[in-house]
Amino acid sequence: MSVGGERFKVVNEELNNVRVFTLGEARGLLPKLRKLLGRLSAEREVLISMRDEVKRAREKSEFGGGTPVGSSYLTHLMAFSEIVQEIESLGVLVKDFGTGLVDFPHELHGRIVYLCWKPDEDEIGWWHEVDTGFAGRHPLGEDFE
Repeated sequence: MSVGGERFKVVNEELNNVRVFTLGEARGLLPKLRKLLGRLSAEREVLISMRDEVKRAREKSEFGGGTPVGSSYLTHLMAFSEIVQEIESLGVLVKDFGTGLVDFPHELHGRIVYLCWKPDEDEIGWWHEVDTGFAGRHPLGEDFE
């Protein structure tokens, strides 16, 4: 089997257990996702602000190091993880934590594609093939109404 065939097989296996959204269902989740992604972004910023301190502690760990932000870092890391899990439990795929980019699996003409959205967009207006990602986005057409 070719490498491309292997990639297709892996993608198909990954998609066997995903929720498939209609455009209306995906759009209905946007208010909740805006809140969750806002919280996720805030937790991410806190974690990033602690990165240098945590890195220094990790580098000194063999000498019994530590950091005063250790407990806080773990608290924010757990909150970040719980938010990601909540989003994914909805069936939504988080693709980029920095931008809040998410995908919604959608069936189009018998195949799975992704409806693509990020919080700075008013509505879901884009889609792409499973294997092309954000760079392969196309505007929604009549097929999606």
